[in-house]
Amino acid sequence: MAPVKMDSPDDAVLSVGVGEEQRASGVLKGLECIAPLVRSVEETLEPIPTAVQGTIPSWIHGNLLRNGPGKFEFGNTHYNHWFDGMALLHQFKIQEGEVTYRSRFLQSDSYRKNSEKDRIMVSEFGTLALPDPCQNFFQRFLSRFEMIKPTDNASVSFVKYKGDYYVSTETNLMHKVDPETLASIEKVDWSKFVAVNGATAHPHCDPDGTVYNMGNSYGSKGALYNIVRVPPEKEDSTDSLQGATVLCSIMPANKSHPSYYHSFAMSENYVVFIEQPIKMDLLKIVTCKLRGKGLSEGIYWDPKQDTVFHLVDKKTGQASSVRYHTKAISTFHQINAFEEDGFLVLDMCCSEDGQAINNYLIQNLRKSGDALDQVYNEMTRVFPRRFVLPLGVTSDTPSNQNLNTRPDSLATCLKTGKDKVLCQHEDLHGDDLLDYGGLEFPQINYGQNNTRPYRYFYGCGFRHLVGDSLLKMDLKDKSLKVWQQQGFYPSEPVFVPSPDAVDEDQGVILSVVLTPSQDKGTFLLVLDAQTFEELGRANVPVNIPYGFHGTFNPTA
Repeated sequence: MAPVKMDSPDDAVLSVGVGEEQRASGVLKGLECIAPLVRSVEETLEPIPTAVQGTIPSWIHGNLLRNGPGKFEFGNTHYNHWFDGMALLHQFKIQEGEVTYRSRFLQSDSYRKNSEKDRIMVSEFGTLALPDPCQNFFQRFLSRFEMIKPTDNASVSFVKYKGDYYVSTETNLMHKVDPETLASIEKVDWSKFVAVNGATAHPHCDPDGTVYNMGNSYGSKGALYNIVRVPPEKEDSTDSLQGATVLCSIMPANKSHPSYYHSFAMSENYVVFIEQPIKMDLLKIVTCKLRGKGLSEGIYWDPKQDTVFHLVDKKTGQASSVRYHTKAISTFHQINAFEEDGFLVLDMCCSEDGQAINNYLIQNLRKSGDALDQVYNEMTRVFPRRFVLPLGVTSDTPSNQNLNTRPDSLATCLKTGKDKVLCQHEDLHGDDLLDYGGLEFPQINYGQNNTRPYRYFYGCGFRHLVGDSLLKMDLKDKSLKVWQQQGFYPSEPVFVPSPDAVDEDQGVILSVVLTPSQDKGTFLLVLDAQTFEELGRANVPVNIPYGFHGTFNPTA
Protein backbone atom coordinates (compact mmCIF):
# COMPACT_ATOMS: atom_id res chain seq x y z
CA MET A 1 0.00 0.00 0.00
CA ALA A 2 1.31 3.45 -0.88
CA PRO A 3 2.37 5.57 2.09
CA VAL A 4 0.29 8.58 3.05
CA LYS A 5 2.49 11.67 3.13
CA MET A 6 1.54 14.43 5.52
CA ASP A 7 2.19 18.05 4.60
CA SER A 8 2.89 20.60 7.30
CA PRO A 9 0.88 23.79 7.65
CA ASP A 10 3.92 25.66 6.34
CA ASP A 11 3.97 24.08 2.89
CA ALA A 12 6.68 21.61 3.82
CA VAL A 13 8.60 20.32 0.84
CA LEU A 14 8.32 16.53 0.81
CA SER A 15 11.05 14.49 -0.80
CA VAL A 16 9.93 12.45 -3.80
CA GLY A 17 10.18 8.67 -3.95
CA VAL A 18 13.38 7.26 -5.35
CA GLY A 19 13.53 5.63 -8.78
CA GLU A 20 13.15 1.89 -9.17
CA GLU A 21 16.86 1.32 -9.80
CA GLN A 22 17.89 3.42 -6.79
CA ARG A 23 15.18 1.80 -4.72
CA ALA A 24 16.34 -1.72 -5.53
CA SER A 25 19.98 -0.97 -4.82
CA GLY A 26 19.40 1.40 -1.89
CA VAL A 27 22.08 3.67 -3.33
CA LEU A 28 21.57 7.40 -2.75
CA LYS A 29 23.53 10.34 -4.11
CA GLY A 30 23.76 13.97 -3.16
CA LEU A 31 23.09 13.61 0.57
CA GLU A 32 23.03 16.86 2.50
CA CYS A 33 25.95 17.52 4.83
CA ILE A 34 24.74 17.23 8.44
CA ALA A 35 27.96 18.31 10.16
CA PRO A 36 26.16 21.12 12.09
CA LEU A 37 24.06 18.47 13.82
CA VAL A 38 27.16 16.96 15.46
CA ARG A 39 28.84 20.16 16.68
CA SER A 40 29.37 21.28 20.26
CA VAL A 41 26.81 23.73 21.63
CA GLU A 42 26.34 25.84 24.74
CA GLU A 43 23.93 24.78 27.48
CA THR A 44 20.78 26.82 28.16
CA LEU A 45 20.47 26.71 31.94
CA GLU A 46 17.39 28.90 32.36
CA PRO A 47 14.10 28.15 30.57
CA ILE A 48 13.58 30.23 27.44
CA PRO A 49 10.29 30.75 25.58
CA THR A 50 9.59 29.30 22.14
CA ALA A 51 7.48 30.65 19.30
CA VAL A 52 4.49 28.36 18.72
CA GLN A 53 3.05 27.93 15.23
CA GLY A 54 -0.26 26.13 14.85
CA THR A 55 -1.79 24.67 17.99
CA ILE A 56 -0.27 22.52 20.71
CA PRO A 57 -3.11 20.71 22.54
CA SER A 58 -3.80 22.25 25.94
CA TRP A 59 -4.18 18.80 27.54
CA ILE A 60 -0.44 18.10 27.18
CA HIS A 61 1.16 18.86 30.54
CA GLY A 62 4.69 17.67 31.15
CA ASN A 63 8.30 17.58 30.07
CA LEU A 64 9.74 15.98 26.99
CA LEU A 65 13.17 14.90 28.25
CA ARG A 66 15.90 14.18 25.72
CA ASN A 67 19.48 12.95 26.04
CA GLY A 68 22.46 12.86 23.69
CA PRO A 69 25.96 14.14 23.05
CA GLY A 70 26.48 17.92 23.11
CA LYS A 71 30.23 18.49 23.40
CA PHE A 72 32.74 16.76 21.16
CA GLU A 73 36.08 18.25 22.18
CA PHE A 74 38.04 19.70 25.09
CA GLY A 75 40.89 22.02 24.17
CA ASN A 76 42.86 20.43 21.35
CA THR A 77 41.58 16.91 22.05
CA HIS A 78 38.63 15.55 20.09
CA TYR A 79 36.31 12.58 20.44
CA ASN A 80 36.28 9.94 17.71
CA HIS A 81 32.84 8.37 18.04
CA TRP A 82 29.35 9.85 18.17
CA PHE A 83 28.67 7.90 21.39
CA ASP A 84 31.61 9.64 23.11
CA GLY A 85 30.31 13.23 23.29
CA MET A 86 29.44 14.68 26.68
CA ALA A 87 25.83 14.16 27.77
CA LEU A 88 23.60 17.18 27.21
CA LEU A 89 20.16 16.91 28.82
CA HIS A 90 17.20 18.71 27.24
CA GLN A 91 13.79 19.66 28.61
CA PHE A 92 10.81 20.86 26.59
CA LYS A 93 8.21 21.92 29.16
CA ILE A 94 4.70 21.91 27.69
CA GLN A 95 1.88 23.68 29.54
CA GLU A 96 -1.38 25.17 28.31
CA GLY A 97 -0.27 25.12 24.68
CA GLU A 98 3.05 26.89 25.39
CA VAL A 99 6.58 25.47 25.42
CA THR A 100 9.81 26.49 27.14
CA TYR A 101 13.22 24.96 26.53
CA ARG A 102 16.29 24.46 28.71
CA SER A 103 19.39 22.26 28.61
CA ARG A 104 22.21 21.32 30.94
CA PHE A 105 25.41 19.34 30.59
CA LEU A 106 25.36 16.37 32.92
CA GLN A 107 27.78 17.17 35.73
CA SER A 108 29.41 13.77 35.52
CA ASP A 109 32.88 13.00 36.83
CA SER A 110 33.98 12.67 33.21
CA TYR A 111 32.67 16.12 32.30
CA ARG A 112 34.21 17.78 35.36
CA LYS A 113 37.63 16.16 34.95
CA ASN A 114 37.74 17.03 31.26
CA SER A 115 36.64 20.60 31.93
CA GLU A 116 39.18 21.14 34.71
CA LYS A 117 42.11 20.12 32.50
CA ASP A 118 40.55 21.34 29.21
CA ARG A 119 41.48 18.03 27.61
CA ILE A 120 39.96 14.55 27.39
CA MET A 121 40.91 12.87 30.66
CA VAL A 122 38.41 9.98 30.70
CA SER A 123 38.24 7.33 27.98
CA GLU A 124 34.93 6.78 26.20
CA PHE A 125 33.60 4.09 23.86
CA GLY A 126 35.61 5.11 20.80
CA THR A 127 38.19 7.48 22.30
CA LEU A 128 41.17 6.57 24.45
CA ALA A 129 42.29 9.30 26.85
CA LEU A 130 45.98 9.95 26.35
CA PRO A 131 48.36 9.93 29.33
CA ASP A 132 48.51 13.17 31.32
CA PRO A 133 51.38 15.25 29.87
CA CYS A 134 52.06 16.57 33.38
CA GLN A 135 53.25 13.11 34.41
CA ASN A 136 56.86 12.10 33.91
CA PHE A 137 57.83 9.54 31.28
CA PHE A 138 57.81 6.61 33.71
CA GLN A 139 54.35 7.50 35.04
CA ARG A 140 52.97 7.83 31.51
CA PHE A 141 54.47 4.46 30.58
CA LEU A 142 52.96 2.72 33.62
CA SER A 143 49.54 4.28 32.99
CA ARG A 144 49.19 2.20 29.83
CA PHE A 145 49.04 -0.95 31.95
CA GLU A 146 46.07 0.28 33.98
CA MET A 147 42.54 -0.89 33.24
CA ILE A 148 40.23 1.67 31.68
CA LYS A 149 37.78 2.92 34.28
CA PRO A 150 34.09 2.99 33.29
CA THR A 151 32.71 6.36 32.29
CA ASP A 152 29.73 8.01 33.97
CA ASN A 153 28.99 10.05 30.84
CA ALA A 154 25.36 8.91 30.76
CA SER A 155 24.42 10.22 27.31
CA VAL A 156 22.03 7.58 25.93
CA SER A 157 18.61 7.89 27.55
CA PHE A 158 16.36 8.87 30.43
CA VAL A 159 15.16 5.85 32.44
CA LYS A 160 12.93 5.45 35.48
CA TYR A 161 13.36 3.35 38.63
CA LYS A 162 11.02 3.54 41.64
CA GLY A 163 9.50 6.77 40.38
CA ASP A 164 12.82 8.59 39.98
CA TYR A 165 14.45 9.65 36.72
CA TYR A 166 17.99 8.66 35.81
CA VAL A 167 20.19 9.23 32.80
CA SER A 168 21.99 6.14 31.63
CA THR A 169 24.60 4.81 29.26
CA GLU A 170 25.82 1.19 29.15
CA THR A 171 28.35 1.18 32.00
CA ASN A 172 27.59 0.49 35.66
CA LEU A 173 27.20 4.22 36.40
CA MET A 174 23.98 6.25 36.16
CA HIS A 175 22.95 9.67 37.47
CA LYS A 176 19.69 10.43 39.23
CA VAL A 177 18.43 13.75 37.86
CA ASP A 178 15.71 16.26 38.66
CA PRO A 179 13.35 16.32 35.65
CA GLU A 180 12.40 19.94 36.47
CA THR A 181 15.90 21.45 36.66
CA LEU A 182 17.94 18.70 34.89
CA ALA A 183 20.41 18.90 37.80
CA SER A 184 22.30 15.77 38.77
CA ILE A 185 21.24 14.61 42.24
CA GLU A 186 23.31 11.48 42.76
CA LYS A 187 25.67 9.13 40.94
CA VAL A 188 24.47 5.54 41.26
CA ASP A 189 26.68 2.48 40.73
CA TRP A 190 24.87 -0.73 39.69
CA SER A 191 27.76 -2.85 40.98
CA LYS A 192 27.07 -1.67 44.54
CA PHE A 193 23.71 -3.47 44.44
CA VAL A 194 24.12 -6.45 42.09
CA ALA A 195 27.10 -8.25 40.56
CA VAL A 196 27.06 -6.61 37.13
CA ASN A 197 29.62 -4.49 35.31
CA GLY A 198 27.07 -2.48 33.35
CA ALA A 199 23.41 -2.18 32.41
CA THR A 200 21.51 -1.21 29.27
CA ALA A 201 19.85 2.18 28.82
CA HIS A 202 16.62 0.41 27.77
CA PRO A 203 14.99 -1.25 30.80
CA HIS A 204 11.43 -2.61 30.67
CA CYS A 205 8.70 -1.97 33.22
CA ASP A 206 5.79 -4.12 34.39
CA PRO A 207 2.44 -2.47 35.22
CA ASP A 208 3.19 -2.72 38.96
CA GLY A 209 6.42 -0.73 38.56
CA THR A 210 8.84 -3.66 38.67
CA VAL A 211 11.72 -2.91 36.30
CA TYR A 212 13.86 -5.42 34.41
CA ASN A 213 17.25 -4.76 32.87
CA MET A 214 20.30 -6.66 31.67
CA GLY A 215 24.01 -6.36 32.36
CA ASN A 216 27.13 -8.45 31.95
CA SER A 217 29.47 -9.66 34.66
CA TYR A 218 33.07 -10.70 34.13
CA GLY A 219 34.99 -13.14 36.27
CA SER A 220 37.85 -15.58 36.14
CA LYS A 221 35.67 -18.02 34.19
CA GLY A 222 34.58 -15.49 31.60
CA ALA A 223 31.44 -13.47 30.99
CA LEU A 224 27.81 -13.97 31.99
CA TYR A 225 24.66 -12.25 30.74
CA ASN A 226 22.54 -11.25 33.75
CA ILE A 227 18.86 -10.34 33.91
CA VAL A 228 18.24 -7.95 36.79
CA ARG A 229 14.97 -7.18 38.54
CA VAL A 230 14.42 -3.93 40.47
CA PRO A 231 11.42 -3.79 42.85
CA PRO A 232 8.93 -0.94 42.53
CA GLU A 233 8.95 0.16 46.17
CA LYS A 234 11.40 2.48 47.90
CA GLU A 235 12.69 1.57 51.33
CA ASP A 236 13.12 5.27 52.13
CA SER A 237 13.45 8.61 50.34
CA THR A 238 17.14 8.07 49.62
CA ASP A 239 16.57 4.68 47.99
CA SER A 240 17.87 4.06 44.46
CA LEU A 241 18.48 0.44 43.41
CA GLN A 242 18.10 -1.19 46.83
CA GLY A 243 16.51 -4.60 46.54
CA ALA A 244 17.75 -5.25 43.01
CA THR A 245 18.47 -8.92 42.35
CA VAL A 246 19.86 -11.04 39.54
CA LEU A 247 16.89 -13.01 38.23
CA CYS A 248 18.91 -15.26 35.91
CA SER A 249 22.42 -15.61 34.48
CA ILE A 250 23.00 -16.96 30.99
CA MET A 251 26.28 -18.38 29.79
CA PRO A 252 27.55 -16.99 26.44
CA ALA A 253 28.23 -19.32 23.54
CA ASN A 254 31.84 -18.12 23.83
CA LYS A 255 32.80 -16.82 27.28
CA SER A 256 35.74 -14.76 26.02
CA HIS A 257 33.75 -13.35 23.10
CA PRO A 258 30.28 -12.53 24.48
CA SER A 259 27.70 -10.71 22.41
CA TYR A 260 27.20 -6.96 22.55
CA TYR A 261 23.60 -5.94 23.16
CA HIS A 262 21.98 -2.53 23.40
CA SER A 263 18.58 -3.70 24.64
CA PHE A 264 16.35 -6.75 25.10
CA ALA A 265 12.67 -7.68 24.77
CA MET A 266 9.99 -8.53 27.32
CA SER A 267 6.55 -10.15 27.19
CA GLU A 268 4.10 -10.63 30.05
CA ASN A 269 5.84 -13.74 31.38
CA TYR A 270 9.27 -13.78 29.74
CA VAL A 271 12.41 -11.72 29.31
CA VAL A 272 13.84 -12.34 25.85
CA PHE A 273 17.60 -11.97 25.50
CA ILE A 274 18.90 -11.76 21.93
CA GLU A 275 22.41 -13.17 21.63
CA GLN A 276 23.59 -11.67 18.36
CA PRO A 277 26.82 -12.00 16.34
CA ILE A 278 28.08 -8.55 17.34
CA LYS A 279 30.89 -9.86 19.50
CA MET A 280 33.19 -8.38 22.12
CA ASP A 281 36.79 -9.58 22.15
CA LEU A 282 37.44 -9.32 25.88
CA LEU A 283 41.21 -9.65 25.50
CA LYS A 284 41.30 -6.71 23.11
CA ILE A 285 39.03 -4.68 25.38
CA VAL A 286 41.05 -5.22 28.56
CA THR A 287 44.29 -4.45 26.71
CA CYS A 288 43.00 -1.47 24.71
CA LYS A 289 44.92 1.04 26.82
CA LEU A 290 48.14 -0.93 26.43
CA ARG A 291 47.58 -1.07 22.67
CA GLY A 292 46.56 2.58 22.43
CA LYS A 293 43.11 1.74 21.02
CA GLY A 294 39.55 2.65 21.99
CA LEU A 295 37.11 0.15 23.49
CA SER A 296 35.21 0.08 20.20
CA GLU A 297 38.19 -1.64 18.56
CA GLY A 298 37.27 -4.79 20.50
CA ILE A 299 33.78 -5.08 18.96
CA TYR A 300 33.35 -6.99 15.71
CA TRP A 301 30.71 -8.68 13.53
CA ASP A 302 30.85 -12.46 13.05
CA PRO A 303 28.34 -13.43 10.32
CA LYS A 304 29.14 -17.14 10.71
CA GLN A 305 27.25 -17.22 14.01
CA ASP A 306 23.49 -17.58 14.43
CA THR A 307 21.41 -15.09 16.35
CA VAL A 308 19.86 -16.92 19.31
CA PHE A 309 16.78 -15.99 21.36
CA HIS A 310 16.88 -16.97 25.06
CA LEU A 311 13.60 -17.02 27.03
CA VAL A 312 13.67 -16.51 30.81
CA ASP A 313 10.57 -16.99 32.96
CA LYS A 314 10.02 -13.77 34.97
CA LYS A 315 8.37 -15.62 37.86
CA THR A 316 10.83 -18.49 38.34
CA GLY A 317 14.02 -17.02 36.85
CA GLN A 318 14.49 -20.22 34.86
CA ALA A 319 15.88 -20.03 31.34
CA SER A 320 14.10 -22.21 28.79
CA SER A 321 16.14 -25.17 27.62
CA VAL A 322 14.83 -24.47 24.12
CA ARG A 323 17.00 -22.14 22.06
CA TYR A 324 15.43 -20.30 19.16
CA HIS A 325 17.87 -19.71 16.31
CA THR A 326 17.77 -17.53 13.24
CA LYS A 327 20.38 -16.44 10.73
CA ALA A 328 22.98 -13.82 11.61
CA ILE A 329 21.15 -10.53 12.18
CA SER A 330 21.77 -7.58 14.46
CA THR A 331 19.31 -5.54 16.47
CA PHE A 332 19.64 -2.43 18.58
CA HIS A 333 15.97 -1.79 19.39
CA GLN A 334 12.97 -4.03 19.85
CA ILE A 335 9.44 -2.86 19.08
CA ASN A 336 7.30 -5.13 21.26
CA ALA A 337 6.81 -8.73 22.39
CA PHE A 338 3.64 -10.51 23.47
CA GLU A 339 2.24 -13.99 24.08
CA GLU A 340 -0.80 -15.28 22.24
CA ASP A 341 -2.21 -18.73 21.47
CA GLY A 342 0.87 -20.58 22.69
CA PHE A 343 3.39 -18.38 20.85
CA LEU A 344 5.69 -15.55 21.86
CA VAL A 345 5.59 -12.92 19.13
CA LEU A 346 8.77 -10.85 18.94
CA ASP A 347 8.92 -7.68 16.84
CA MET A 348 12.19 -5.82 16.39
CA CYS A 349 14.25 -3.67 14.07
CA CYS A 350 16.86 -5.82 12.33
CA SER A 351 19.82 -5.47 10.01
CA GLU A 352 21.63 -8.06 7.91
CA ASP A 353 24.97 -7.10 9.46
CA GLY A 354 26.23 -5.58 12.68
CA GLN A 355 28.91 -3.18 11.58
CA ALA A 356 26.86 0.03 11.90
CA ILE A 357 28.17 0.68 15.41
CA ASN A 358 31.67 1.22 14.02
CA ASN A 359 30.44 3.47 11.20
CA TYR A 360 29.15 6.25 13.45
CA LEU A 361 32.49 7.97 13.77
CA ILE A 362 32.23 11.74 14.11
CA GLN A 363 34.42 12.17 11.04
CA ASN A 364 31.88 10.13 9.04
CA LEU A 365 28.93 12.17 10.28
CA ARG A 366 30.72 15.37 9.28
CA LYS A 367 31.59 14.27 5.75
CA SER A 368 30.06 15.80 2.65
CA GLY A 369 29.69 15.08 -1.07
CA ASP A 370 30.73 11.71 -2.46
CA ALA A 371 32.48 10.75 0.79
CA LEU A 372 29.23 11.12 2.74
CA ASP A 373 27.26 9.21 0.10
CA GLN A 374 29.79 6.39 0.29
CA VAL A 375 29.49 6.06 4.09
CA TYR A 376 25.70 5.86 3.86
CA ASN A 377 25.56 3.50 0.89
CA GLU A 378 27.96 1.04 2.51
CA MET A 379 25.67 0.67 5.53
CA THR A 380 22.95 -1.97 5.66
CA ARG A 381 19.39 -0.75 6.20
CA VAL A 382 17.33 -1.63 9.26
CA PHE A 383 13.80 -3.01 8.86
CA PRO A 384 11.04 -4.13 11.26
CA ARG A 385 10.60 -7.90 11.43
CA ARG A 386 8.46 -10.38 13.34
CA PHE A 387 9.61 -13.69 14.78
CA VAL A 388 7.11 -16.22 16.13
CA LEU A 389 8.52 -18.46 18.88
CA PRO A 390 6.46 -21.54 19.84
CA LEU A 391 6.16 -22.02 23.61
CA GLY A 392 5.82 -25.48 25.10
CA VAL A 393 8.17 -27.27 22.69
CA THR A 394 8.82 -30.79 24.01
CA SER A 395 10.38 -34.05 22.87
CA ASP A 396 6.99 -34.93 21.37
CA THR A 397 6.90 -31.82 19.19
CA PRO A 398 7.22 -32.87 15.54
CA SER A 399 10.45 -31.91 13.76
CA ASN A 400 11.03 -30.19 10.42
CA GLN A 401 7.53 -28.84 9.97
CA ASN A 402 6.29 -25.31 10.46
CA LEU A 403 4.97 -24.96 14.01
CA ASN A 404 3.51 -21.52 13.37
CA THR A 405 -0.26 -21.93 13.16
CA ARG A 406 -1.07 -18.25 13.57
CA PRO A 407 -3.45 -17.14 10.80
CA ASP A 408 -2.08 -14.72 8.20
CA SER A 409 1.46 -15.06 9.58
CA LEU A 410 4.32 -15.64 7.15
CA ALA A 411 6.92 -16.33 9.85
CA THR A 412 8.09 -19.93 10.23
CA CYS A 413 9.52 -21.96 13.10
CA LEU A 414 10.80 -25.53 12.76
CA LYS A 415 12.12 -27.85 15.43
CA THR A 416 15.44 -29.04 14.00
CA GLY A 417 16.89 -30.89 16.97
CA LYS A 418 16.63 -31.42 20.70
CA ASP A 419 15.88 -28.03 22.27
CA LYS A 420 16.52 -26.19 19.03
CA VAL A 421 13.99 -24.30 16.91
CA LEU A 422 14.95 -22.56 13.68
CA CYS A 423 12.98 -19.36 13.04
CA GLN A 424 12.44 -17.36 9.86
CA HIS A 425 11.05 -13.84 10.17
CA GLU A 426 8.12 -12.11 8.56
CA ASP A 427 8.55 -8.54 7.29
CA LEU A 428 6.45 -5.99 9.16
CA HIS A 429 6.39 -3.62 6.20
CA GLY A 430 5.64 -3.31 2.52
CA ASP A 431 8.00 -2.35 -0.26
CA ASP A 432 7.20 1.32 0.29
CA LEU A 433 9.39 1.38 3.39
CA LEU A 434 12.40 0.98 1.08
CA ASP A 435 11.71 4.53 -0.11
CA TYR A 436 12.36 5.80 3.41
CA GLY A 437 15.56 3.90 4.14
CA GLY A 438 14.07 1.46 6.62
CA LEU A 439 13.00 2.24 10.18
CA GLU A 440 14.75 2.72 13.51
CA PHE A 441 14.08 4.30 16.93
CA PRO A 442 10.77 2.34 17.23
CA GLN A 443 8.15 3.44 19.74
CA ILE A 444 4.67 2.21 20.72
CA ASN A 445 1.91 3.23 23.10
CA TYR A 446 4.04 1.66 25.84
CA GLY A 447 1.71 2.20 28.80
CA GLN A 448 -1.21 0.49 27.07
CA ASN A 449 0.38 -2.04 24.73
CA ASN A 450 3.81 -3.10 25.96
CA THR A 451 3.82 -6.93 26.33
CA ARG A 452 0.35 -7.00 24.69
CA PRO A 453 -0.97 -7.42 21.14
CA TYR A 454 -0.90 -4.07 19.37
CA ARG A 455 -1.56 -2.48 16.00
CA TYR A 456 0.67 0.59 15.59
CA PHE A 457 4.29 1.51 15.98
CA TYR A 458 6.25 4.64 15.14
CA GLY A 459 9.84 5.34 14.17
CA CYS A 460 12.28 7.34 12.07
CA GLY A 461 12.99 6.69 8.42
CA PHE A 462 16.69 6.66 7.57
CA ARG A 463 17.52 7.98 4.14
CA HIS A 464 20.52 9.56 5.83
CA LEU A 465 22.91 8.70 8.66
CA VAL A 466 20.32 10.14 11.05
CA GLY A 467 16.54 10.06 10.89
CA ASP A 468 15.05 12.18 8.11
CA SER A 469 11.35 11.29 8.38
CA LEU A 470 8.76 10.18 10.92
CA LEU A 471 6.82 6.99 10.17
CA LYS A 472 3.67 5.35 11.51
CA MET A 473 3.18 1.67 10.70
CA ASP A 474 -0.24 0.03 10.80
CA LEU A 475 0.24 -3.71 11.32
CA LYS A 476 -3.28 -4.48 10.17
CA ASP A 477 -2.31 -3.90 6.52
CA LYS A 478 1.36 -2.86 6.85
CA SER A 479 0.54 0.62 5.59
CA LEU A 480 2.60 3.72 6.30
CA LYS A 481 1.87 7.28 7.24
CA VAL A 482 4.81 9.65 6.80
CA TRP A 483 5.84 13.10 7.97
CA GLN A 484 8.82 14.44 6.06
CA GLN A 485 10.20 17.87 5.31
CA GLN A 486 13.20 18.27 3.06
CA GLY A 487 16.34 19.33 4.90
CA PHE A 488 14.92 18.59 8.36
CA TYR A 489 15.90 15.69 10.62
CA PRO A 490 13.46 14.50 13.33
CA SER A 491 14.44 12.69 16.51
CA GLU A 492 12.96 9.50 17.91
CA PRO A 493 9.16 9.91 18.11
CA VAL A 494 7.60 9.85 21.57
CA PHE A 495 3.94 8.86 21.87
CA VAL A 496 1.83 10.68 24.47
CA PRO A 497 -1.73 9.34 24.91
CA SER A 498 -4.59 11.80 25.23
CA PRO A 499 -6.31 11.84 28.65
CA ASP A 500 -9.55 10.21 27.49
CA ALA A 501 -8.02 7.93 24.86
CA VAL A 502 -10.07 4.96 23.71
CA ASP A 503 -8.10 3.97 20.64
CA GLU A 504 -4.50 2.74 20.77
CA ASP A 505 -3.23 5.64 18.62
CA GLN A 506 -5.29 8.40 20.23
CA GLY A 507 -2.73 10.99 21.29
CA VAL A 508 0.20 12.91 19.88
CA ILE A 509 3.71 12.26 18.63
CA LEU A 510 6.47 14.55 19.92
CA SER A 511 9.76 14.88 18.04
CA VAL A 512 12.62 17.38 18.08
CA VAL A 513 13.38 18.43 14.51
CA LEU A 514 16.75 19.86 13.47
CA THR A 515 18.16 21.36 10.30
CA PRO A 516 21.81 21.83 9.30
CA SER A 517 21.02 24.59 6.79
CA GLN A 518 19.46 27.15 9.16
CA ASP A 519 21.04 28.69 12.24
CA LYS A 520 18.78 28.09 15.26
CA GLY A 521 16.22 26.32 13.09
CA THR A 522 15.24 23.71 15.70
CA PHE A 523 11.61 23.07 16.61
CA LEU A 524 9.52 20.71 18.72
CA LEU A 525 7.03 19.04 16.39
CA VAL A 526 3.59 17.88 17.56
CA LEU A 527 1.70 15.45 15.31
CA ASP A 528 -1.78 14.00 15.68
CA ALA A 529 -0.84 10.34 16.20
CA GLN A 530 -3.97 9.10 14.42
CA THR A 531 -3.83 11.19 11.25
CA PHE A 532 -0.10 12.00 11.40
CA GLU A 533 -0.95 15.57 10.49
CA GLU A 534 0.98 18.40 12.08
CA LEU A 535 -0.87 20.16 14.89
CA GLY A 536 1.83 22.64 15.80
CA ARG A 537 5.48 23.33 16.34
CA ALA A 538 7.47 25.28 18.91
CA ASN A 539 10.45 27.06 17.38
CA VAL A 540 13.48 26.99 19.67
CA PRO A 541 15.96 29.89 19.27
CA VAL A 542 19.08 27.79 19.94
CA ASN A 543 21.07 25.12 18.10
CA ILE A 544 20.67 21.56 19.37
CA PRO A 545 22.78 18.53 18.32
CA TYR A 546 21.10 15.36 17.09
CA GLY A 547 20.49 13.15 20.14
CA PHE A 548 19.57 9.59 21.02
CA HIS A 549 16.62 8.82 23.29
CA GLY A 550 14.14 10.43 25.62
CA THR A 551 10.83 10.13 27.43
CA PHE A 552 7.78 12.14 28.39
CA ASN A 553 7.46 13.10 32.06
CA PRO A 554 3.80 13.98 32.73
CA THR A 555 3.07 16.65 35.32
CA ALA A 556 -0.12 17.85 36.96
